[in-house]
Amino acid sequence: MKIAVLAAMAGSAAAFAPVPVAKSSTALNAFENEIGALPPVGFFDPAGLSDGISQEKFDEYRLAELKHGRVAQLAVLGYIAPETYRFGYDLTPDGLSTNDIPNGIAAINAIPFLGWVQIVAFVGCVETYGWFTSPTGVLDLPDDILAKRQTAELQHGRLAMLAFLELIRHDSQNLAVPGFDGYDNLITGLPFIYN
Repeated sequence: MKIAVLAAMAGSAAAFAPVPVAKSSTALNAFENEIGALPPVGFFDPAGLSDGISQEKFDEYRLAELKHGRVAQLAVLGYIAPETYRFGYDLTPDGLSTNDIPNGIAAINAIPFLGWVQIVAFVGCVETYGWFTSPTGVLDLPDDILAKRQTAELQHGRLAMLAFLELIRHDSQNLAVPGFDGYDNLITGLPFIYN
């Protein structure tokens, strides 16, 4: 009986032993040294979007990821900042103040047409004229520091995309079932910001 138990324990321990894996030659290997590929995962592409694509197409995808990450970072900031501070200016000529606009998804229906015109015009000006950029357009940093900062920006953008999805999910659920989580405010971990 003891031998059977020992044999079973040895067999189950062997199941967790590392197995050598042969290196496969796939398209993933072509991009495994790109900025944003970090250990322990490395280059992560579970959907196979980079299989058989050129470097130009990969750069196009990376630029889209970078832009989406930047927009998501602004969206998270725009979601959280009104919880703590409002500018208090009149959004429309009829006297609707920004203090009267609710936070989150509820603001979509509360903002009148002229408010949306202001928002779209501002975003259009930023996109057209390139405000908020470096005067030289390029950071003058050593290669290792630049790569580290580019990786950090990609990682922050990825986190912000997930954070914004969670904020939208939470807010949508709160609109469907008010008070479902038992809290009055969106940011519950820092109650002092509402005082």
